[in-house]
Amino acid sequence: MSEQVSHKVIFTPSGKRGHFPPGTTVLDAARALGVDLDSVCGGRGICGRCQCEASAGEFAKHGIVSAATNLSPVEATEARFAEKRGLAPARRLGCQARIFGNLVIDVPAGSQMHRQVVRKRAEAHPIRIDPVVRLHYVEVAEPDMHDPSSDLRRLQNALRDQWDIDAPPIDHALLPALQKTLRAGNWRVTAAVRHGREIVGLWPGLRDRLQGLAVDIGSTTLAAHLCDLATGEVLASSGMMNPQIRFGEDLMSRVSYVMMNPGGEAELTRVLREGLDTLAGEVAGEAGLVPADIIEVTIVGNPVMHHLFLGLDPTELGGAPFALTIDGAHEARAADLGLHFSPGARIYLLPCIAGHVGADAAGMVLSEGPYLHDEIRLLVDVGTNAEIVLGNRQRLLACSSPTGPAFEGAQISCGQRAAPGAIERIRINRDTLEPRYKVIGNDLWSDDPRFDPATPVTGICGSGIIEVIAEMFLAGIISATGVMDGALAARSPRIEAVGRTFAYVVREGEPRLLVYQTDVRAIQLAKAALYAGAKLLMQRYGVEKLDRITLAGAFGTHIDPVHAMVLGLIPDCAPDKVASAGNAAGTGARIALLNAAARLEIEAQVRKIEKIETAIEPDFQAHFVAAMAFPHGSDAFPELGKLVDLPARNASGGSASRRGRRRG
Repeated sequence: MSEQVSHKVIFTPSGKRGHFPPGTTVLDAARALGVDLDSVCGGRGICGRCQCEASAGEFAKHGIVSAATNLSPVEATEARFAEKRGLAPARRLGCQARIFGNLVIDVPAGSQMHRQVVRKRAEAHPIRIDPVVRLHYVEVAEPDMHDPSSDLRRLQNALRDQWDIDAPPIDHALLPALQKTLRAGNWRVTAAVRHGREIVGLWPGLRDRLQGLAVDIGSTTLAAHLCDLATGEVLASSGMMNPQIRFGEDLMSRVSYVMMNPGGEAELTRVLREGLDTLAGEVAGEAGLVPADIIEVTIVGNPVMHHLFLGLDPTELGGAPFALTIDGAHEARAADLGLHFSPGARIYLLPCIAGHVGADAAGMVLSEGPYLHDEIRLLVDVGTNAEIVLGNRQRLLACSSPTGPAFEGAQISCGQRAAPGAIERIRINRDTLEPRYKVIGNDLWSDDPRFDPATPVTGICGSGIIEVIAEMFLAGIISATGVMDGALAARSPRIEAVGRTFAYVVREGEPRLLVYQTDVRAIQLAKAALYAGAKLLMQRYGVEKLDRITLAGAFGTHIDPVHAMVLGLIPDCAPDKVASAGNAAGTGARIALLNAAARLEIEAQVRKIEKIETAIEPDFQAHFVAAMAFPHGSDAFPELGKLVDLPARNASGGSASRRGRRRG
């Protein structure tokens, strides 16, 4: 008797996946997997909340070819909705579209009940304001029959005579409106001059404010900060999911997509630029402006995002020697990239450091300035691909470590991205093994009498995953080698047998949240990669102790330093010397936006950084294997030991004690 036919379905951005029989609706498949796909009308094709999109192409990571034709054709109910309410091209209603083949299904932000909380705010940071674009109000001589000078020539003369700016050329995009602008202002206009050398904006009358945009293009999220170029004030900030995520959760999946689908880089570039256009519209609207008010843009991002934004094929970054097309800072006209800002707007991308250490790491270095200090600092941008910089004013080293998406909730059974309802903090009682937790959107712990038991809980986000694994180790639920202790099932219902292994029950009810042995392993692999990268840099630098550790990135902002050290995510360090820098890459982009000299500064510093390639370093693998243990297979953690009683190790590397108590 043959097996029943089933089709593999992967949902993005959640990464949840499963197999379903032919004819299953996308909405039913989403509900079965716990995918965040909205629906108000109960699947009758009326509300339109369950809109989704089938991604097309070969997805080597998943071993499938996805196509829109693997969904059922549009039928009467869906056609009627599209006619009356409108449905974007390629969009389908999840309650009507049925599965008849392997699929990658993208759930757009508007169809998610619990929208992503993009934790990339603009951090407070002192910046000396000296932008590359400045405004100059001038009075231009009117045309004269006795003077054959053109309108442009007389504008240039006014800038020379009134501002000592000698004959700057004008951006071609401004020429068609030049004469009308001069006459609309009655020959009094405001010119925006870039670097004192080129006219990039022109308005009738007096204009005293100019806006710029600092952008952090992450593999998972995009973040933008709209700034007043004269005052440095952040007028608005916003973020969104990187629309490329439908092509793969991690960078290598997207590189693989390009390799398997000729011309795929053009599609990835298109959706990324469209996403940035949308985000720019959001922040401008929030400030009561329009995207055309934006005249200067600075961008940071990892090398793959950097290349795809510029329309460059990232294939060479998919394998050794990880060659970049360009590594220096780069400027381009926004209009040439299809971006709808001010007609003369320019884009400045910070330099990349190496094949897997990008402009985002350069932004972090500019923001934190380790090259200005004597103390040995470790900077870690924690993300799908961790970028690590170590050193001081004498010497800087950098590398990247492939941590994967586990820290962001992907590949974890109960994991999700940061959104309202996600558990972000957790503590486990060492005696009863009972948990208590906090969820995003509620400041109360779950054991607080004021905590509403009806509070929606949807999963566990990255910071919560770090804490639950660390707490399980401190409570003796898992050993130093990461093995769950099934003997504890006899005294606590929180330990549950699952086949040959065990799971820890974080929450009963709907949804029921468990941490499985496979989840522990996923975190071990991710944290071992990050720790091994840090240890490799310390070894190369010749230091055994760090003076300071800075955790950066949207995820790094919310990591508890003690739990991070309990896991062995970062080397031992005095907890008061471990701090979060927030979105340091985005802060670096803001510094470069608002200070012209900072661009030259970071360009010079990047050329001095020593690049360490973990893929070809034999010691990296040894560090990685040792780092699989909690906190680490061999390193001592004296600073951490002042705060918690770490379970004692026995000769085999396991835990001899089950009582790890946090002091204080």
